[in-house]
Amino acid sequence: MIPRTLGAGGPAVSPLGLGCMTMTGGYGAAPERRDMVELLRGAVDRGVTLFDTAEVYGPHSNEELLGEALADRPDDVVIATKFAMAIDPVTREPRGRLLRPDEVAEAAEGSLRRLGVERLDLYYQHRINPDIPVEEYAGAVSQLVDAGKVHRYGLSEASESTIRRAHAVLPLAAVQSEYSLWWRRPDNGVLAACNELGIAFVPYSPLGKGFLTGTITASSSFADGDLRGSIPRFGADVIEHNLQLVDVVKGIAAEHGATPAQVALAWLLAREPFIIPIPGTTKVHRLEENLGASDITLTDAQTRRLTSLSDDSAVVGARYPDFLEAQTDI
Repeated sequence: MIPRTLGAGGPAVSPLGLGCMTMTGGYGAAPERRDMVELLRGAVDRGVTLFDTAEVYGPHSNEELLGEALADRPDDVVIATKFAMAIDPVTREPRGRLLRPDEVAEAAEGSLRRLGVERLDLYYQHRINPDIPVEEYAGAVSQLVDAGKVHRYGLSEASESTIRRAHAVLPLAAVQSEYSLWWRRPDNGVLAACNELGIAFVPYSPLGKGFLTGTITASSSFADGDLRGSIPRFGADVIEHNLQLVDVVKGIAAEHGATPAQVALAWLLAREPFIIPIPGTTKVHRLEENLGASDITLTDAQTRRLTSLSDDSAVVGARYPDFLEAQTDI
């Protein structure tokens, strides 16, 4: 795998990272911990060097999982984590509000402890607080950088203007947002800002929460606790329409002897050299499948077709229920 750079002057990382959220739940029951430890270590063995977690995943248990599995990781492995919600340290339940800037340092100490590291490789602001200027959060992280507790700074689900404002206070290494053939709003200014400012762009849910893998059909149902059951794009009233895009992806995959997931990831890798997708999985064979995307070169015609067919009319329905979309800034 040809590496990519995590921001201007940043380290080289694998072109595909690993999103770790579902390793402790999110799409149904949490998998067996020992299996996830094995998966994470296997990812390192297969050349993955960027791992993505967050304090709120679990909460806390996802960081603890990575801390255990990657305790003896090679020097080139980068662990990204995030702060956002105020979380009760005893019950581990979110307190229903976003952290204030003066609480970021305490949150960072918790992440350092759970990950078992002395410095956070990449520390994202997970959600943008509309009530407090982003510059204040950038200042709080800057103090952590000066103290040697944080190496690089990032934002998640941020708009172009927010990115520029934060970057002016403390240079950003990465911006993370949902982005795929399934959802392309970052095309409206965010990618251009990242390119101009030398910021890596890290798409999460690059496979449309599994939709672009071709494994979901009009008759699919979701288990209790699976976020997708509440997402309008998976609704019975729109899924037939949305599957038309997947049919095109399947056709191009057949031309390459590849899988739809590999084609969807190859399209992302072809978009910009500063894009580093982080598909998540809990299965070794899916990890290997996803990593195979870096070996696929789409033709110009295939890339143009996928790009033109994945505009706003390609997928019907919101990407999140209203209460979750309201928490984003993009």
